[in-house]
Formats: sequence, structure tokens, C-alpha cells
Amino acid sequence: MNLLLIAVFLVALYFLIAGYIKKNNLWEDHIRFYGPILALKTDNVGFFDKFLPYSRFLKLYGTAGAVMVVIVSLLFSVLMIFSFQKTLASPPAPTGIYEPQNILAIPGINEFLPLSFAVIIAFIVTLVVHEFGHGILARIEGMRVESTGVLFFVIPIGAFVEPCEEDVEKASGRSRIRMFGAGITNNLVVALIAFLLLALFMGMAHPVDAPYVKAVYAGYPADDSGLLPNSLIISVNDIDVTSREDVTSIMSGTKPGDTVSVTSVHEGMTSTNNLKLTEWPEEYGDKNSGFMGVSYYDSSRAKELSDKYIRSPLGPLLLVYVPINAVIDGDSLGLGILAFDSPDTVAWSEPFYGYWQLIQILFWLFWFNFAVATFNALPLIPLDGGYIMQEGVKNFFAARNKERYADYIVSGISWLMIFIIVSLIMIPYIASF
Repeated sequence: MNLLLIAVFLVALYFLIAGYIKKNNLWEDHIRFYGPILALKTDNVGFFDKFLPYSRFLKLYGTAGAVMVVIVSLLFSVLMIFSFQKTLASPPAPTGIYEPQNILAIPGINEFLPLSFAVIIAFIVTLVVHEFGHGILARIEGMRVESTGVLFFVIPIGAFVEPCEEDVEKASGRSRIRMFGAGITNNLVVALIAFLLLALFMGMAHPVDAPYVKAVYAGYPADDSGLLPNSLIISVNDIDVTSREDVTSIMSGTKPGDTVSVTSVHEGMTSTNNLKLTEWPEEYGDKNSGFMGVSYYDSSRAKELSDKYIRSPLGPLLLVYVPINAVIDGDSLGLGILAFDSPDTVAWSEPFYGYWQLIQILFWLFWFNFAVATFNALPLIPLDGGYIMQEGVKNFFAARNKERYADYIVSGISWLMIFIIVSLIMIPYIASF
């Protein structure tokens, strides 16, 4: 079924249900509307008081986290400015990550975010971890929490914790900064833990030399015979094979013009294809044997890349690119198995049952928490980083008796970041015209 039709149906159904609830004032104590967004809330917030005995440690945690948030905010602001300059100088095509459905991080709509169990779990945990950080630090800093809940627009799109506005106003600047930064700090900590666990568990998987066809060359024997990508070869000329070496050994005795029978398994279905072999393309050297026209999935290379990425100082940034590479570049890195349900796992040993599901959960826990933390750290109101920036700017000008300038600076920085974000999205479309 067309995804657009499904999306339209779900949106229409949401508006019907939300409109009925709003018109009849149902569950007023627990439901509130912010425009088209439905907030499901509760004032049962005693959970946050359970952290009061750990106030001293959590204040230190909040202070260290606030410093970390400021550093992340500066780094990613600079990165966005450089990205803006590069995009302006060489506008990319309005495809891939710039397509409308890929602008928002909505699982199942965004091509890079599958609607899988791992994504849903990671998405929910990320929201809870972020908002509970605000709630816990609000109580630690003496601010009452009035309610907490989930925001809906067709699907859960966010969570919230609502501190008492009066208490927030009365709190010191440092207390507010710790409270605003707590959500980002929690996301960064969870992202780091997930990243380290991902590195640990990926060390348990070992590549195997399975004759797993990742791609077929257009216009060559495998393609002409109907052999499909993502197929595992199990026999050649009725001789069972379990490795690429087995296939190579059989193929070494062939010559261009010979016909070989290849039996393979694709998505659980076994089929046999007759391939009339051709000569090898010139770029592969002078070879006398016949050429099938297939490319195998190289799990050994994927393992090397995985280890390299994880151990690199830029490991987190590189892993963020994995889902995009898997969709746009046809998984040229071979690391799509970290993020997606993939038949490529046949080329790996599986240490225990459910191993790849665990890997995907850890990957998406890292991905969502890292993405939410870095985006929210941007100096842009109403993001958390924006409120932290606001506190810092106000304190700076207050110490110099020039408080009247603070609001102008905060507003200017926020509008600058909005301009950059919108430009990064729109420049490819403007340039295409």
C-alpha cells in the first residue's frame, strides 16, 4: 500500500479522534491541546522526589553536564556554520536526506529510520531519559514539578516535564542552567554507554566466508539469468558450496561461454539459475576463467570498518552516517546490519540468539540519544541549549550593567541558527530551480 495514503489515513483518523475528545471535553485532567498536538499528562510526579537524597551528587552531575552541553553547543554550531558555507558554495541535489519525508526524524516515514522494534524502543527511551533529566534536576534545585506526559501528533513525538514557572523564575541562574542542561546530559551519557556496549558486543561477532551475493552486475550472466541480489549460493553445478573459496575453486575450471548451474536461497526461497559465462571485465585483469557477474558481501571488510569507526575519535559522528549510507549509497560500507534487519547476517557468526536485535537496539539508542542531544544543545530558543545560552548572555551583561542588550543578543543568535537550519534544508531546492 502507498505510504502516502497510509500517512493521510492516520492523520485524518488522528484529527477525528482528537476533535471528538476536544469537543466533548473528555479527560480534561489528563489531556491538553497545543494547537493540533495532543498532550497526555499526569500530575502524579512523586517519582522525581525519590532522587532528593542524592542531591549533592546530582548537582555535581548537573554542573559537569552543563559544561559539556556548552562545549557540544559550540562545536555543533561551528559545524553547522561550515555546513552552511559548503552547501551555499556547492548546493547538493534535493534528493536523499533532503527529500521532504527525510527532514523530520519520524520512524517509518523517514527512509533512514525503519519502523522496527529497536527503533521504537530507542525512540521512547530517548524521550524519557531526556525529560526525566529535567524533572529530576528541577526537584534537586528546589523547583516543583507540576506534571509530566507525552505529546502526540498521530504518533508519540515527544515527552515533557512541566516545572512550576514561578519556581523557575525564583531559581538562581546556575540552578536553571543545570535543569535545562540535564536532559541533554542524560542523552549524552546514554549515547556513550550504548556506544561502548555496541563496541563490546560487536567484538563478539566474527565474519564468515559465506558465498553471499550482495549485488549483481547489470547486463552480465547473473543478471541475465535472474539471480537476485542478497542471495546465498548453496551449490554450483550440483556441487555443494559453503564458502566463496568453494565457488572460486569450481569457477577456476570454467571458461567464457560455459554454462553453470547456480542454486541459491533468497528470502527463504530456493531457486536454480543457468548462467552462460562471459569474459572478465578488463579492470579485473587478465583472467581465463568464466565470469558470473556477482559481487559478494565482504563481512571481513565490514568488520574492519566497524572496528575502525568505533575506535576512531570521530566514531560517534561516523556511526551517525550508517543508516544514511545504507539507504543512499547501497550500504557501501557494509554496516547496515547495525541498524536494519538484514539478510547480510548470514555472512557473520551469531554469538547467541537475538544477538542482532540487541545490536540494533544499542545502535539506535546511541543514534537517537546522540542526535537529540546535539540538536537540543544548539543555541536556539526554545531548545535547551537556547535557554542555557540565554542564561549565560544575561549573566554576562548583568555583570556589566547592560542587561538591556541581553534580549537582543539572545534573539539575534536564535534567529541566526533558525536561518542556518532553514537554509540547509531549502538551498538544494532553490538551487535546483
